[in-house]
Amino acid sequence: MASTRALLLIDFFNPMDFEGGSRLAKPALEAAKRTAALKARLRRAKVPAIYANDNFGRWASEFSTLVQACARLRGAPGEIARLLAPQPGDSSILKPRHSAFYDTPLEFLLDELGAKTLILTGVAADSCIMITAHDAHVRQFKLWVPGDCVVSQRPEYTRDTLAHLRRATHASTAPSTASMRPR
Repeated sequence: MASTRALLLIDFFNPMDFEGGSRLAKPALEAAKRTAALKARLRRAKVPAIYANDNFGRWASEFSTLVQACARLRGAPGEIARLLAPQPGDSSILKPRHSAFYDTPLEFLLDELGAKTLILTGVAADSCIMITAHDAHVRQFKLWVPGDCVVSQRPEYTRDTLAHLRRATHASTAPSTASMRPR
């Protein structure tokens, strides 16, 4: 039987060479470690993993090229890429904007998988995670956004975003070690 859940790993593959990126690196690495443990647990439960990542304007590239480029980097961006490298059976999409749904085949893929609940992890909570969560909510997906698997440039941005998602999308923000059920 197919899983009715799907794990989305959003924008973890990132050189973090933007203003504020250095402030994001360490917390992103911690979120990536917890996401890797969650992904392993979900993989054993046959929950599919889908990577949704910015392509940084490189339209002639593909996801594997982005992963390889980040894996060669020093510091947190390289560690994250090596830690969360896709495994056989994982899916990936490149997204042009903040939402993993906008101008991507994500909705079609989720329909093919039979997903009803999305588990959102990644960077940045107050941007791509929040916008993807709202788009998922509009499409009537149940949401789990493990609070320890998402980060923003400032902890208060993450905290405020998680409170907003609980209120506006009815998302569970329980940590990654909690039960895999949304509220």
